[in-house]
This record gives sequence, structure tokens and C-alpha cells, in this order.
Amino acid sequence: MGNRVTREDFEWVYTEQPHTQRRKEILAKYPEIKTLMGPDPHLKWIVTGMVFTQLLACYLVKDLSWKWIFFWAYGFGGCINHSLTLAIHDISHNVAFGNKQAKWNRWFAVFANLPIGIPYSASFKKYHIDHHRYLGGDSLDVDIPTDFEGWFFCTPLRKLLWLFLQPLFYSLRPLYVNPKAITQMEIFNALVQFSVDLIIYYLWGLKPVVYLIAGTILCLGLHPISGHFIAEHYMFLKGYETYSYYGPLNWLTFNVGYHMEHHDFPSIPGCRLPMVKRIAAEYYDNLPHHQSWIRVLWDFVFDDAIGPYSRVKRLCKLAKES
Repeated sequence: MGNRVTREDFEWVYTEQPHTQRRKEILAKYPEIKTLMGPDPHLKWIVTGMVFTQLLACYLVKDLSWKWIFFWAYGFGGCINHSLTLAIHDISHNVAFGNKQAKWNRWFAVFANLPIGIPYSASFKKYHIDHHRYLGGDSLDVDIPTDFEGWFFCTPLRKLLWLFLQPLFYSLRPLYVNPKAITQMEIFNALVQFSVDLIIYYLWGLKPVVYLIAGTILCLGLHPISGHFIAEHYMFLKGYETYSYYGPLNWLTFNVGYHMEHHDFPSIPGCRLPMVKRIAAEYYDNLPHHQSWIRVLWDFVFDDAIGPYSRVKRLCKLAKES
């Protein structure tokens, strides 16, 4: 139980990320995949329904005892909020309104952010493009844990704590690894978010605000849905840095489990990623993938060979901004 993991550094590679070449090969063989690119016409309505569901829940929980506030935050509201963070992930790729309406996507992401309770969408967009462009890039991809995380969170108990604190590390890591100037959209995101938080507090008191924020923190931490954070890029098998999951939790997470397909074709909305796998089956069927996010979390905690260091890192040249 107290054994240290055997890995003492990241897996450094000196090759290009695999998604670039696979994308070229698949498009050359199956050009019809280009027809899957473009906006998802249903996304904006699904997200709007989720936002209003959470606002209704704020009204319904206002008189509950604190133990039930946290119960429903973890078991219901946090699941919706986690799903909304993944909707924001899709929206960051402009799949709500299309590339020609980029600003509409940014504003809609701020709207999707409202039940999360903490401004998130604008900062996520700012860094997520680097995650795709520089996958595993040293000092560029802030999805990679820091050396301190890899060194310290190396026993089952510490890894369990690390999973619980994931929201904190995801929030603070960019400020240390790759700090960027605050944008106008981030300021707008924060002003709108805190204004709505204050309105909810004024109308219904503190408990609905705690319900929203606690749900976000709890369900982005130690929660079955959060298995996708580990499943996506932690190296469970040497030589493979991205993994898909094809199980039922994709229904709640906008198909984020189709992660190899997503990195191959980030402009294809989640709802169409299963079609990518069907069309180009020979490229995906034989790649290692996960069967269960709960099993992913279990293995991460109790397998001494897996920990925050189990990530591929590479040196990347900065692309010229267009």
C-alpha cells in the first residue's frame, strides 16, 4: 500500500504526436470524414436544457439541510456540471455555431459555464488549443502534471488525494507551467459568472451557490466520471499516449471517451465521433482502449507502475501565430 511507483520521470519521446499522421492517412483513405466536420445543431439546445435544470435545482435545494445539499451536489448537480465542462470542451472547438461564428461559441460557453459556479470557459479555451497543437509539449501542454506532482503523489494514499484535488491542480497548474496574459473574454466570463452567483445568493441564499460550486469541485475530483481525466492520456501501455473509452458514460459526457478520434479530428463534434470509428475501423479497433473509467481510477491508485509521471512528454517548437 505504501510502495512508491517505479517511474521517476515522464516518458520522453522525440517523435511527432501520432494524431497528425493518422489524420492524414485516414482523410486520404476516407475523404467522406470531412462531411462530419462542422457544428452540432443539437448541442446548444441540450446545453440550454442542462443550464435551466441546474437553475431549477437551485430553487429546489434552497431549504434542504447541508447533508442533502452535498448529497445532491455529488450525485446529481455535479454530474451535470461535469458534463457542462465537457460541453464547454466541445464548444471550444466551435462546434456549437461553427467556425464562422467563433464569438457566438465563446459567449455560449460563458452561458454553459453558469451552473459551474466558477469562471472556467474562457481560460479553458485559451489553454486547450495548446493541448491539441502541442500534445505532451514540455511547458506548453498544461494537461501534463508538474514534476512535483509526479514526485510527491506516488503512493496509493497520495494518488487518491491527488485525484480528489484534481480541480485545484487543473486550475493552478497553468499559472505555473505556462502563464498567459488575462484576456478580455476571461474578464467577461468572470463578471458574468460572479454576477449570476450573486443573483442566486440574493434570491435563494447561500445553499444553492454551495450546491453548484461543491458539485463542480466534487465531481471534477474523485468521481466515476472523472476517470476520463486519467483514461485519456496516462500511459497504461508503453508507446501509447492517447486512449479511447467506448462505454455507457459517453452518453453523459458528449462522447469525450472517443478521445483518439477526437485528437485525430478535433473539429468533429462529439456526437459524430462514433461515426469516425465506424468508417475508419481498422485504424482504431486494434488500438488499446479502456473498458471502464472506474477501473481506470482503481488501477491508477493501486498499480505502482502508474502515477502522475505516467505521461508522454516531448519538446515542441512554437508554431507561428496566424
